[in-house]
Amino acid sequence: MRLQISHETTFSFETPAYYAVQILRLTPRGSSQQFVNDWRISVSEDCRLTPVEDPYGNWTHTFSIDGSIETLSITASGEVMTEETNGVIRGTPERLPISVYLRRTPATSAEADLRDKAHEISAASAGEPLATMHALMGWISEVIDEDPEPATNAPTTDKILKTLKGNARDRSHLFIAAARELEVPTRFVSGYVFDPDKPDLSRQVHFWAEAFVGHHLGWVGFDPTLDLCPTEGHVRLASSLDYLDALPIRATSMGGFGLTTTSKVLVREAAIRTRRHIMAD
Repeated sequence: MRLQISHETTFSFETPAYYAVQILRLTPRGSSQQFVNDWRISVSEDCRLTPVEDPYGNWTHTFSIDGSIETLSITASGEVMTEETNGVIRGTPERLPISVYLRRTPATSAEADLRDKAHEISAASAGEPLATMHALMGWISEVIDEDPEPATNAPTTDKILKTLKGNARDRSHLFIAAARELEVPTRFVSGYVFDPDKPDLSRQVHFWAEAFVGHHLGWVGFDPTLDLCPTEGHVRLASSLDYLDALPIRATSMGGFGLTTTSKVLVREAAIRTRRHIMAD
């Protein structure tokens, strides 16, 4: 599948800021599942983007701006070719030992109720990692309803279970916390998704998880929001232990008040180019 992506984020201040620094994880990397045909990042203010590979193998760009800042816009756009791999992820940079992805974080800690449920699902799946992850994904998709007003900061997994509400970020954290309780290395993934039957998903950043289910398959993606393994409609941006180091943009500003952030995402399937043949008489 050939997908064209545009992602624009605008920061507007009622009272201008005098300094801003941004860390961008807005550049997808190639893998067995995707090939980046073309990609570019543009910033409305004059600045220099400094590319760095972070410890998780993500491409990051950092920039800072001094001076009066009323509006700042960042646009990432390009074209990515994807292939169907049934969720199996190969060819991604692996800079860290797999055991790192067993580490708990504040957003992926498992309280007693979640620990008990994780072991119940594992027992029902005879402890087989792949079957357990599929069952865990299905359970989360079934019991966690969409939160119409999701929190800006990620809630704890305990709160998600109590309210039974969350978004793609929250469902992924729940999946990761339960999987790590079962000693299955798991990581958080940010990206985009194209689904012609769910157009709203193509207008926002999406999140899912990847679990290391054994050396025979390696890393496999699980999307507990859609209850499926990532398809050719998924475009992978970044991964980390939780959402903090996989967010497309992490921003800090000084001196500004009344900040409003708007984001516009569009993912669409590119039209197939055909070559016209003209026959001479």
